[in-house]
Amino acid sequence: MDIKETAKIICDALEAKKGENVIALDISKVTVIADYFIIANGTNPSQINALVDNVEEELGKVGVHPKCIEGVQNASWILMDYGDIIVHIFSKEDREFYNIEKIWADCEKVEF
Repeated sequence: MDIKETAKIICDALEAKKGENVIALDISKVTVIADYFIIANGTNPSQINALVDNVEEELGKVGVHPKCIEGVQNASWILMDYGDIIVHIFSKEDREFYNIEKIWADCEKVEF
């Protein structure tokens, strides 16, 4: 599966569960750790876990599985590593605090 198709599935899965401020950043020109960061936030721990579950479920349907998932226990910043795509799902407060969009501000935002 093409990486852009995978990124679109992730964004759609996040939006389907009402993830807020879903953005995709093409980080491939500034780092080798991944090609895309996809960032979203939820409003409460239950919704954040639903976002994670929906991303896993939708990608699982096409045979794509995470290498690892970190942060599920506290549900304030969950990182899903899909190799070339890293998904960051935050609580609103943690997203504002860590502000990773500012750190990666030189990267191109991608619309799907």
